[in-house]
Amino acid sequence: MLNQLNGVYYLVASLLYGSGLRLMEALRLRVKDVDFDRRAITVRAGKGNNDRVVPLPQATVEPLRRQLQQVKAIHDGDLADGYGEASLPHTLARKHRSESVGRTVVATTTGR
Repeated sequence: MLNQLNGVYYLVASLLYGSGLRLMEALRLRVKDVDFDRRAITVRAGKGNNDRVVPLPQATVEPLRRQLQQVKAIHDGDLADGYGEASLPHTLARKHRSESVGRTVVATTTGR
């Protein structure tokens, strides 16, 4: 079945099958939750609102790296065009004056 999928769909299905991620866990993955060195994914607030660590299958390492590069290129282009940032809530904005939320989405970013 995986051989019939391409691109992001292949990547998400591979993570579901290879890591045991649930659908929403895979779709909510953040860049900082993927550890290529340890070949592990940290799932935050999963079922039962618990965190857990699952393996990052070897077959998904290169497709995931490519996806991250593509998303970064889109994000960098959006920033250059004046888009791609999110404002922080008022209290956080005061604490972190010149910061904004950057690239956190792995599989679901496809452009503007």
